[in-house]
Amino acid sequence: MTAGPKAEQVADWAHTPERSNMFLLRVMVWISLRLGRRAGRVVLHGIAAYFLLFAPASRRASEHYLRRVFDRAPGWRDQYRHFFTFAATIHDRIYLVNRRFDLFEFEVHGEDALRRLLAGGKGLFLMGAHLGSFEVIRAIGWKYADLRVAMVMHQGNAQKIIATLAAINPQATQDIIGMGHVDSMLRVRERLDEGSVVGMLADRTPGGEALHPVRVLGGDTNLPIGPFRMAALLQRPVVFMTGLYLGGNRYSVHFEPLADFSAVARDQRDAAVEAAVVRYAALLDQYCRRAPYNWFNFFDFWPSANVEGKPAP
Repeated sequence: MTAGPKAEQVADWAHTPERSNMFLLRVMVWISLRLGRRAGRVVLHGIAAYFLLFAPASRRASEHYLRRVFDRAPGWRDQYRHFFTFAATIHDRIYLVNRRFDLFEFEVHGEDALRRLLAGGKGLFLMGAHLGSFEVIRAIGWKYADLRVAMVMHQGNAQKIIATLAAINPQATQDIIGMGHVDSMLRVRERLDEGSVVGMLADRTPGGEALHPVRVLGGDTNLPIGPFRMAALLQRPVVFMTGLYLGGNRYSVHFEPLADFSAVARDQRDAAVEAAVVRYAALLDQYCRRAPYNWFNFFDFWPSANVEGKPAP
């Protein structure tokens, strides 16, 4: 298998300090659950303004991305909307984790294909990205009581997410599998054998994994191979998923079959994994163009980009 550089050379996001504060999060949870979603959303304008004014690295990354997706120089209103969309999806996580699905309107596309793949009882991988909200999958799981979802995360992220979710709803931390443990792969296999959906965000890695070169929004970048290698090793289907925020209380949820490693021979596995990564990149491109403000990778995703946000010659 041909691969790009190791992830530690390009995973700038992993070295960026988290702009999180557990006390602030708990205050937001209290305001949101006690006073309602409308009151909580008032705070989002301040959060978006803060990023726009006092987060130069995130602002620069937003500008580079928006320049690519719009093929023009973005204005401050574009960047403000970008940060507000990000803040809105994080805020809505409070309600989704607490199963307040009645507050939202969901359009679901590709649900029949997802159900057909699950009908065999062997489970599947759901590959998402930092594009829209992955938490909306909880709404699908609520609609179908037999749809069980477990999230796989790198250990460092898993600890942060577990702490965050525990501040919202302690019961929401039960279905997170942290990678890096001796039994991590075994736990993933057990969930799949139970017929569960195993979700992963496949557009980032904290380092140490091989990457594959792809093109997204006209620029060269690298995506981790690891999530697709895991699916190939365990011989399961892979479905792409994104929950795009449409404004107000509306989300558009999309499921698209991405790859099926169920019957891939060992000597064809590497080529199938590479094809899956390329297909995943194409879907990122497609859905970024469909809902451009839903991209939440606020770091230099295109390492070859120059300061103007264009591909390097």
